[in-house]
Amino acid sequence: MSLPILPTISTSFIVLSAITVAIGWYQIKQRKIETHQKTMMWAAIFAVIFFTIYLSRTVFVGNTSFGGPDDIKIYYTIFLIFHIILATTGAVLGIIMLVTGYKKNYRIHKKIGPATSVIWFFTAITGVAVYFLLYVIYHGGQTTSLIKAILGS
Repeated sequence: MSLPILPTISTSFIVLSAITVAIGWYQIKQRKIETHQKTMMWAAIFAVIFFTIYLSRTVFVGNTSFGGPDDIKIYYTIFLIFHIILATTGAVLGIIMLVTGYKKNYRIHKKIGPATSVIWFFTAITGVAVYFLLYVIYHGGQTTSLIKAILGS
């Protein structure tokens, strides 16, 4: 079985982002502030690379529908919605973390940083689960493209 290249690459970047967040969390606990800042910037870069690949693929290639059995499709859909909510929340909080860290607003940064990290970990875990459900455990369903729909091809 061959895995689709773009989803595999993009999922790898979200995993790298979560790993670097974990490393950054450890570094700040060790009071290694400069190293923490650099590591968290890498975490953000990996997340942006993920999002860029994901968005490009969604626009130009399309979304892959669930290809598993119909009787579990509702559970997959609920899980996917949960993942999307986590990812959106994690992204917004991540941006707040970057801004508060850059502006040295450590009161807010320290207060919501741990929760942001935990949300990001769950985002990565659920993202990998979605990947496995779409491409490893079941074969992906139909792929629909916004561009193709607009252009009529």
